[in-house]
Amino acid sequence: MTITLHTWNTPNGRKISVALEEMELPYTVKTVNIGKGEQFEPDFLRISPNNKIPAIVDPDGPGGQPVSIFESGAILLYLGEKTGKFLPPSLRDRIPVLEWLMWQMGGFGPMPGQVHHFRAIESEVDRRYGLKRYSDETHRLYGVLDRRLAEVEFVAGELSIADFAILGWAWRHERHQVELDRYPNVKRWYNVLSARPGVKRGFAARLDETVA
Repeated sequence: MTITLHTWNTPNGRKISVALEEMELPYTVKTVNIGKGEQFEPDFLRISPNNKIPAIVDPDGPGGQPVSIFESGAILLYLGEKTGKFLPPSLRDRIPVLEWLMWQMGGFGPMPGQVHHFRAIESEVDRRYGLKRYSDETHRLYGVLDRRLAEVEFVAGELSIADFAILGWAWRHERHQVELDRYPNVKRWYNVLSARPGVKRGFAARLDETVA
């Protein structure tokens, strides 16, 4: 049965379109135009009470019953459990997947997101401190990722949902004002992932009202 992905063309939305394509799950997209405030509409709040995209509705959830899930990390874990793909079955092997997924959710997303915010502020006085603070932290996080990828091909060793989560934000590296040449291991990882057919389809999927 077909999963409905409620989303918009953002890094967090792209995490899920990439994962669905890589896992070869059928899905349809229902756009939630966050610029028009559609994330506050009652129908969306019923499946995403934090009024954030993405969210999914799976008509074939646990026990064959429908289920809705919000928060991109929770969605990725659910899809990994559902399919048995990109989420190791053993707890020991799963630990680095969980570590790097939480690393993305707690840092490599919120921090670059602040860079996006402060870059858009017109007042130089208001912009300067915040932009420097969050740009410095964003570069620190790219450095953490680069050191990790000097040791392994993918963040948890094998390709996993953690890579899809991080890729959604690395996709916006230009907007972060980050040159990947400064982080050669991240650049290698980014290019390898970007060449995968499933990832290409995930980024080509239309997640807004124009061609993504």
